[in-house]
Amino acid sequence: MDALDRITIDKAICGGRPTIRGMRIRVTDVLELLAAGLSPEQILEELPDLEPEDIRVCLIYVARRFDHPVVITSTAA
Repeated sequence: MDALDRITIDKAICGGRPTIRGMRIRVTDVLELLAAGLSPEQILEELPDLEPEDIRVCLIYVARRFDHPVVITSTAA
C-alpha cells in the first residue's frame, strides 16, 4: 500500500477536498493545525481518529502536489 493511499478524494465527502482515509478530516485541517504551531502529538490529541502516519502523509501529499518545474531563462546582456 502506497502511503499516499491514505489521502482520499470523494465528491460526497467534504465537497471532494482531499481527506484522510475517507474521514471528514481534510488535509488542510491538519496543515492549518501545524501552521498554528501545534505539534503532531497535540494534533493527535485534538483529532484522535488520526494516526501519526496520517500527519506525515499530509505533508508528503502537499509537497508533491505543489512541486512544479522551475524554468530559468538566461537573458543576454
